[in-house]
Amino acid sequence: MTRQKKGQPNKASQKISHVDNTSGTAQRARLLERLHISPIDTFTAIRELNIVRPGARINELRGLGHKILTHRLTLTDDQGRAHRGMALYYLSTNPPAEVAA
Repeated sequence: MTRQKKGQPNKASQKISHVDNTSGTAQRARLLERLHISPIDTFTAIRELNIVRPGARINELRGLGHKILTHRLTLTDDQGRAHRGMALYYLSTNPPAEVAA
């Protein structure tokens, strides 16, 4: 085993995916980037974007002037349980098909 010298970055740490960055800034950036592509629900934001409290990040983005709307729906979690009133977030310029109709 070799010892790492002080002040030198660990090579493995340089390959960390951006979803491993849990700072609020990084989470807001990931969420906003995704919202420009398509709507996202709470479970997907948690699972795919590593955002534990998507509602808080949405609130912060709204405070920064982004027009993000919420549609409430029933979603099924990974264990097959239904959850009523879950959020589907979307930019006002990119509504989901079920809301636009």
